[in-house]
Amino acid sequence: MGQTPQVTFRKMTVKDVFDVAEIEFNSFNLPWTLEDFWYETVRKDSESVVGEIEGKIVAYACVWISFGEADVANIAVEKNYRGKGIGTKLFAEIIRRIKLRDVNGITLEVRVSNTAAIKLYEKFGLRGVGVRKGYYEDGEDALIMWNTKI
Repeated sequence: MGQTPQVTFRKMTVKDVFDVAEIEFNSFNLPWTLEDFWYETVRKDSESVVGEIEGKIVAYACVWISFGEADVANIAVEKNYRGKGIGTKLFAEIIRRIKLRDVNGITLEVRVSNTAAIKLYEKFGLRGVGVRKGYYEDGEDALIMWNTKI
């Protein structure tokens, strides 16, 4: 895997939307829109974060918070930076930030075929608790993962 690059994290702003959307468009078959990301920057129940290396946005996460629980709605690392430990650092930053908001549980859906992501989430105590059949646009199932004691 090599040495993890020095990544800094901060709250996502409106100025970040185009860079974040570019990562999104290159990562997913059915990407969020620019408007979706813009909305994440202004909604009070969102903890949206970007990760930067030397001023370049290389990762982001959007987490929705409701009733003491967090739902990871969207997360990605730019393709050229995957496999370098950035996803692990980003998820650790998410956990740190949501704990500051009195959140005690976290959930997400992940493609059942995305073993790298599943392993990452398991490092943070998330466990598969069910499957959403045909959840993704191509018909693939989603594994529902939870950690109720973060």
